[in-house]
Amino acid sequence: MPTRDIQDLTAAELESWCVEAGEPPYRARQILAWVHRQAVPRFDDMENLPKTLRARLAAAFTIGRLDPAIVSEAADGTRKLLFQLAPEAETGGRAAAIESVLIPQVERAGGARDRLTLCISSQAGCGMGCGFCATARMGLVRNLGIGEIVGQVRAGRALAAPERLTNVVLMGMGEPLANYDAVLAALEILTADWGYAISPRRITVSTVGLAPAIPQFIAATRVNLAVSLHAPTDRQRERLVPVNRRYPLAALLAACREVPLPRRKRITFEYVMIAGENDADGDARALVRLLHGLRAKVNLIHFNPFPGTGFAPSPPGRVLRFQAILRQHGLSATIRESRGQDIQAACGQLAVARAAA
Repeated sequence: MPTRDIQDLTAAELESWCVEAGEPPYRARQILAWVHRQAVPRFDDMENLPKTLRARLAAAFTIGRLDPAIVSEAADGTRKLLFQLAPEAETGGRAAAIESVLIPQVERAGGARDRLTLCISSQAGCGMGCGFCATARMGLVRNLGIGEIVGQVRAGRALAAPERLTNVVLMGMGEPLANYDAVLAALEILTADWGYAISPRRITVSTVGLAPAIPQFIAATRVNLAVSLHAPTDRQRERLVPVNRRYPLAALLAACREVPLPRRKRITFEYVMIAGENDADGDARALVRLLHGLRAKVNLIHFNPFPGTGFAPSPPGRVLRFQAILRQHGLSATIRESRGQDIQAACGQLAVARAAA
């Protein structure tokens, strides 16, 4: 009985399979279009394929489907999707779960228009240990497969209908660059014309700062990069972001300077505002010095408390003051509106209980 989900294959892998099966390589794109663009549930539904090929596919693969077990809706219209994942051998047969978030928004710059963003996960749990993030409390359960990453987008699109999903951000559970190969393959599917045909300009990948992988990853994908910075000095950042001990700010900023940025494109640096930790006027001025010479934008994020946290959010006035200092020194700075706090769906709040074996 087939056990491998065809959605976990890259285009190159499926081409090789087709050739070995005596089929021309172009069949791979036809199959992938049925699986991803048409979202058919069975190989028998792939009408332009020979019946013999459909039978071979059915004998070799499955077509998995990721459906949310629970959908929670916040007062502001944000929806959180909880997915139960199939147990895998690498976790000793223990079940895992992930969350994604659908975030509606009205953009006012240049005229009001609707925007619907899906925030997806790249891992079940996370091993980065950031102190201000609820997901870090879970630890790393396992990496997600290609099909599990892409499956969140399929489920999000279905739930959003008839609204159109406009943006995808890999800012949910996990560190995307710690699941490098699967994330890269998923991005190919999301941007390919035979896949989801989402423009790379509408996809953002957030990293906590795995410096060696950053330039290579961005060169390979053409998506937007967001770096979780959160502090202007190594001493502060090591307290908030433990990976800074492996890749201190000098190494991280050097990697960012290597990113092959197209004209008019900037790297976004995410900065969670935490009272008494990183929100002083001196911190803002230190941040200006740190990012000097980089084509950078700073996205200031309100800290969203969760049970057991030892941090508190910066007061709104302090956030505005911090933003003003950055702007006075010529640094682009925006304040991200928090959404979905009442259902624990805001930035840094995603977490599910670890399932027992």
